[in-house]
Amino acid sequence: MAPKQGSVYQQLFVKGTRIMARILYGMVMREEEPMTPEEVAAAFALPVEAVQEAIAYCQSDPPEILQDWEREEANIRKKALKSQGPYPPAGSPHHETIP
Repeated sequence: MAPKQGSVYQQLFVKGTRIMARILYGMVMREEEPMTPEEVAAAFALPVEAVQEAIAYCQSDPPEILQDWEREEANIRKKALKSQGPYPPAGSPHHETIP
């Protein structure tokens, strides 16, 4: 695991790849159709040890994962507000209907 040079993300990546540790961890921990570390390793052509290291890293709850997630969520909200334009959406309490 290593930081990705030039990335805006602070969390660790599988060294020499563009794969964030939390992606691998999420595939193992998801509720619907979780994968084993061996399956994830095979899917990404990685050593099982790399997947296990990603899992251990994420389970240690490093603050940079939460910080990256919060930044992503803020960007999504910002883009959603921009796409709404200057008028409130129909059905909102601030939307006027012309009779």
